[in-house]
Amino acid sequence: MTEDEQSGTLAFLQNFYTGVTLYMPREADEQPAPAAHAAPAEAAPAAGPEVPPATVVAPPIAAAPARAAAMPAPGPTPLPGKLPSLATAQLPPQPAPVASAAPAATPASALPTGNPPASAPPVAPYLLTTFTTLGDNPRGVVLLVRLPPEQFRKLPRNVFLNKLLQAINLVMADVVLVNVEGPYPVALQNLRKEIAATHILAFGRNLLDVAVRTTQIYEPVQFPSVDLAYLAGAEVEMIEYDVSLKKRLWAGLQRMFLH
Repeated sequence: MTEDEQSGTLAFLQNFYTGVTLYMPREADEQPAPAAHAAPAEAAPAAGPEVPPATVVAPPIAAAPARAAAMPAPGPTPLPGKLPSLATAQLPPQPAPVASAAPAATPASALPTGNPPASAPPVAPYLLTTFTTLGDNPRGVVLLVRLPPEQFRKLPRNVFLNKLLQAINLVMADVVLVNVEGPYPVALQNLRKEIAATHILAFGRNLLDVAVRTTQIYEPVQFPSVDLAYLAGAEVEMIEYDVSLKKRLWAGLQRMFLH
């Protein structure tokens, strides 16, 4: 290789490896170094022994250390059988909490205002008891019974009742027959809305509300606060065929009407 060829090769390598000194001639302190971009013809001839191209070793590229420095350093390798430290472990992303749906707010117009209405007290069953009547009751006398409708309609022709009324100077046209419908007694206040009762003869038990716990059978009772005389006895069909019951009833009627 001639000296010109060596100078061209040197200039090419200097252009390729910019900023890296590949070859310094012995007269470097006396002669200025050629520019890296100078043409091969203007390069100064190199002095000294010839260096074959095969012996020229290129230094490491300067950009390589910078690229290596930019790469993150590998973390510590966990030992077998041990879990990685919490500081270095990569935790999986946690799912975002789902917000629970809040109940819909009740509009102010739908809210109750003022005090709630007080519940009505229960109605006593006897206040709902109904009754049917037969007769006009011009004398204020009531015969109170609890019978099936068919038997009740036959009472005006009952021989025993007609004789009983004659004994106290009355007839069937002077009294009113009242049939209590249902198992509960009839309320006196409801009865007096239709009948002006002053004397009541009850044939049976628990027929009038004010006399349920204040009277005894065949014993006449006076209720001055309500202007009422009351006498209770057994059912009509029982007294009709029982002489002893007839005597007890007759004793009570005398104290009530003939005293």
